[in-house]
Parts: sequence; C-alpha cells; structure tokens
Amino acid sequence: MTDFQDPAIFRMVLSGLQSGVCLMDRSRKIFFWNDGAERITGYLRHEVVGHTCQENILKNCDENGCSLCNGSCPLKQTLHEGKTRESSMYFHHKDGHRIPVHTWSVPIRDENGVLLGVAGSFEGRGSTNSTEQRAPNSLSAYGCVDETTGVPNHGFTEFHLRENLEKFAEYKVPFAVLLVRLENFDSVKKKYGREAVDTMLGLVARTLKSSIRPVDFLGRWEDDKFLTIALNCGTAGVVKVMERVKRVLHYEGIQWWGDELFAITSLGRASVEPGDTIELLLKRAEKSLQQDLVKGAAAGSGGQRDTGPGK
Repeated sequence: MTDFQDPAIFRMVLSGLQSGVCLMDRSRKIFFWNDGAERITGYLRHEVVGHTCQENILKNCDENGCSLCNGSCPLKQTLHEGKTRESSMYFHHKDGHRIPVHTWSVPIRDENGVLLGVAGSFEGRGSTNSTEQRAPNSLSAYGCVDETTGVPNHGFTEFHLRENLEKFAEYKVPFAVLLVRLENFDSVKKKYGREAVDTMLGLVARTLKSSIRPVDFLGRWEDDKFLTIALNCGTAGVVKVMERVKRVLHYEGIQWWGDELFAITSLGRASVEPGDTIELLLKRAEKSLQQDLVKGAAAGSGGQRDTGPGK
C-alpha cells in the first residue's frame, strides 16, 4: 500500500480543507466535521459530531425563512432518493446570524452499492463585504470602524455617501440607500441591558453583510440604524435588495438568559436623484422607513412581534 492509499491520509486531507465537509450515516447522525465546516459555521467538531441533523443545529432555511430540516433538506432528500443534489440555502452561524451557502450532497455507498449515508460539502456564497469591510483591522487603526458591530462607523459611512453623491453629480452613476432600524433598540436595552442590545446589533450587522452584494457598502448610521449604499442600483434594484434583506432579518434573534429576543426591524429606501444632498436623500429613506413600519404594524408583524417568552 502506498502512502496515498492509506485511509488516514484521505481523512487528514478532508479534515484540513477550507470548504465545509460533513459526513452522516443513514440515521443522519454526523460522524465527520472538518476545519472548513468549523470556519464557515462557527461550530466546533465536538459540538456537532454525534448529533443528528434533525436536532436542527444549523437551522437550515431558505430565503423565505422556511425551515428545511424537517422537509426539503438536501441531505435528507439525497438519503431518500440516493441521488446527488445541489442547492443554495442559509445556515445559522453559531453566533446567531444567517450565512448564505451553496451545498452539494452525495450518497455514500459500499462496494455493493448499498447506501450507507451521505456526504455534504458547502461553501459560503460570495464575499459579503466591500474592500474596506474586508480589512476591518486596518480600518480600525484609523478610527473608521464601529467597535460594537464591526462595520464602518458613521463618519466613514458619511464619507462614502458623499463620495457617491459627487460621482452621481459628475458622471450620473446611479446608487440607492437602504436604511435599517432596530425598532426594539430602546425596549431591549431598558429590559435586558446594553450588552443584550449590542449583541443584537452585532447579529443584525452580520446578517446584513451576508445579504448584500459584494460591491455594496454597509455602515452604522445611528445607534439604532444601519445604512447600506447599493451601487449601480436604481429603484427596481433597491426594491429587490430591500425585500431580500427584510425576509432574512424577519427571522433573526438571540438567546438571552433563557429568553428569545427577536430583532424587530424596519427598512426604508431611496434612489439618488439630480440635485440630491445627503439630507434630501436620507429624508426620503426615512419617509420610506416610516411607511414600512406602519405597513408592518398593520400586517401584524414588525413592531407587534414579541421580544421574549410571555413578553
């Protein structure tokens, strides 16, 4: 037997891959979880191996927030059909935010063709930050990063917004802004403390970063607000961005001393227009945000949502 025929070599190679790899038996119990899976999901081997995927550790879901673990889970379908599957979905990171992933599932068979289990591999779907946001440590050294959320702070965000307004005035390059406000900022802070609301803000920031395009910019605008600058994006484009972000954020929440605290958010949008200033652009975005808040309350969502058991 050569070195490359040694099963231990293959296991070591799989373990060190930066793509996520997990192996499950026919009862969907996880018996292998590699470095890449730890990196992408935040869950270490000892937290996952020996558990079944039915325990919903990763809370697999689609863009509409529907849980896939008990229904159309690709791994479950591969076990049922014995066929390779490819799909896009979201995992819940250990820190609580959702991460977009692309997955592949392959049936594991013995030499006689008997189905033994399923192998799954997954990759994060694209970069979620702009160039500046991919280097938070270097920005932090210049005082450009918000320490609570890890995204660019108000000053740096305003600089980018002003820069895009100047670009539009001179070259007519379109862009749009998306305001995201944490509506229960004050109530969570009052009832559960500053640490709880900061944790929730961090969750919202990470979820937003995973929901926008690589070319877009995300920063913190106020204590309870984030601002996204969607580049080369007109009215139709920003509406799609807003709807996608809204669906993803609707299901976000944190566990806090036994209570589940949902992130209640409202969103507003505005596309740049000739003669715009920061104040005019943000005024339209704020108006849109208020309309979204009223619409959500009328539909029985948004501000009507509970912040914990019995609350």
